[in-house]
Amino acid sequence: MKVKVWGIIASLVVASASLLYAQDAAKDVDKAAKDTAHATKTAAKDTGRAADKTGKTGEKVGKKSAHGVKKGVKATGHGVKKAADKTTDEVKK
Repeated sequence: MKVKVWGIIASLVVASASLLYAQDAAKDVDKAAKDTAHATKTAAKDTGRAADKTGKTGEKVGKKSAHGVKKGVKATGHGVKKAADKTTDEVKK
């Protein structure tokens, strides 16, 4: 009879230990999920900021490029005008 009682007590101890272990594992999984969510949120914010900076930089570069193209077109136009004037003068002679 004593052997049966000790067997029952031992099986209860093993069962309760496994339940406690399962609860601890669930808590670890929950914590890991929260950490992952936080990391994802932080990465999304950083990505958004980087995209904003990239857009602003692209806008600045675009303005500078457009200004350079405008100056080049003016210089080319001026050169073409001079050439046309010289050609006209030569044709009139």
